[in-house]
Order: sequence, then structure tokens, then C-alpha cells
Amino acid sequence: MTTSRVLLIYTGGTIGMGRNPATDALEPLDFNHLVQQMPELQAIPVGIDVHQFPQPIDSSDMNPQLWRRIVEIIVGHYDRYDGFVILHGTDTMAFTASALSFMLENLTKPVILTGSQLPIHQLRTDGKENLITSIEIAAAHTAAGRPRVPEVCIYFSGKLLRGNRSTKINSEGFNAFDSFNFPPLAEAGVNISYRDDLILHPDYDRPMTPHFVMDTGVVVFTLFPGIPERTVRHLLETPGLRAIVMRTYGSGNAPQQPWLMQALSAATARGITIINITQCAAGPVEMARYSGGFLLKNAGVISGYDGTVECAIAKLMHLLGHTTDPAVIRDRMNRPLCGEITVT
Repeated sequence: MTTSRVLLIYTGGTIGMGRNPATDALEPLDFNHLVQQMPELQAIPVGIDVHQFPQPIDSSDMNPQLWRRIVEIIVGHYDRYDGFVILHGTDTMAFTASALSFMLENLTKPVILTGSQLPIHQLRTDGKENLITSIEIAAAHTAAGRPRVPEVCIYFSGKLLRGNRSTKINSEGFNAFDSFNFPPLAEAGVNISYRDDLILHPDYDRPMTPHFVMDTGVVVFTLFPGIPERTVRHLLETPGLRAIVMRTYGSGNAPQQPWLMQALSAATARGITIINITQCAAGPVEMARYSGGFLLKNAGVISGYDGTVECAIAKLMHLLGHTTDPAVIRDRMNRPLCGEITVT
């Protein structure tokens, strides 16, 4: 079997903007004519179809309802295509990639998110290379005829990153994304070099199972020196709050203030799940390393290991949408569901 058809899903973003010659303003392009407008795409031995959102979405407006729409599009076309490329704005691309990795359980085909820092028709755009290589990766197959990368990924600036390990690091440079705690799944130079030892292997005897329910009862708060007690207590008493991503210092440390530990203990006792994610770009949370982290563990806070903030939010939304049992949520946050954390 040779992978031969890819569905291009245009949600919005800089890559799809063009300049109106009359007004000189940037406006969304009609991606249904993209293949005809880009001769480079016609040179790729892959059939390319386009599904375009009726109204392009600024990625700042991305939300779980739109994630559901993307999943519905993939599910509706799953049997007819060998891979999917999602064009998406960069600001929330890592959130969307993380969410889709949980919403598409046992994914057996590539779902590659990409975009650009410059519109695709500008002379110095990074969009053409990102798009062309993403399509090639989405169409790539092994010698046995199976998809080469059956994962949700982000491709940007020569690197294929696991989607739920990615974060945006640069608002101006072409190297907009990185994955600090996990190596790239592939790098594109003269050839595309794949790390087959890192790529997930789904169970091809089971179907892909889509999930649509996400619960947004999650909040993120960042510790800082001198954070007021009243602020923390007010946050922990937010109506409808079910989970917290707490951004701590270093390897997962927090101020050793009795009021803080008491407030966190009371919250976890009420069934609120609190995940410890470091503020550092790289490195894991190790809560037994220093006394500050150990006190958090005693307060019921659980480790986020080497995961990203974006992924922790998406995973919690996914789990909260499927169970009301805090014990189940804590158990599943402590183990990888689709390669999002490293547990040693």
C-alpha cells in the first residue's frame, strides 16, 4: 500500500493570509484554489484535497468547541485519507495539538499541524516549506505500508515535534516551536530523517476512538515571590473549579509557608486536582528533591513530570470531561496516555 491522499484542513492563521491589491490589507485566501496556485504542490505525488473553515479562526480565539469541529472533520474523512494536515495560527497551536492527541485515541494516521510566521504568498515566507514538508510527512509510509508517523505532531522550521510535547518559543523567528524535554520525531534537511524509535505505535487491530467532551474547569496560576495569601485562597475557592495547573519554581518547588500548604491540602481534600509544572523551559518536576516539593506532595499536589503547561491543561480538560472521580483523574495524570510525559 502506498499512502496517496492527504486532507488539508485550513482553520486560519497567518499562513492563509493574502494581500488585497486594492486595499493593501491582509485577507484570508481561498485555500480551495491553493493547489492550482502553488506549482510546488502539484509536483508532490500525493492527492491533496482541502477542507476550509467557513470563517478563518484567529488562533487566539481557538477553543474546545473548535477542537471538536476539527475532530469531527477528521472522523468524517478518516477512512478516505491517509493523513491530515491542519493549517493553524501559531499562538495556540501547541494547545490544539495537545488537545487533539487526547481527543483522537489510538490514532493510526498522521495529523500534522503547521503554519507560518509570514503569509504564504510573501516572498520570504516560511509557509511553503512548512506546508510542503508537512504534506510529505502526512503521506509518508513504511515499507510495510503503514503510516510513518501515526501521531498528532507540529511541523515547523525543519523539525517534526510531538504535538503534546511542543510549546511556542518565538513570536518573530521562523523557529517558532520547540520540544525541550523530548527530541524531534524527524528533522528535514536534504532528506527527512525519522526517529522511528521515538514514534508511537498504535494498535492497528483497534479502531481510532474520537472523544468530543472537554471540561474547562481548569485554571493556571504561577507562583512568584510574595504571592499574597488572599489571592491564592480566592483562586482556590473559584466556583466550578475542578483542577489547577500550578507553575512552580525549579524542579517543582514552592514557598514553604504553612498557609499555602494548608490551602492546597484543603483544596485537594475537596477533590480539586492540582498538577505541579515547573516554570523552567526544560527539565522535569522532581518533588522529592527539595523540601518545598516534598511539602507539596504531602499537600496532595501531584507531579506534572516533564510535561508542558499546554499539555497539562488539555489533558485535564479531557479527563474532567470523562469522569467526576478525582482518584481516576489523578491516576491518569500520573501516567502517559499518548507519549505526553516521561515517568521513570
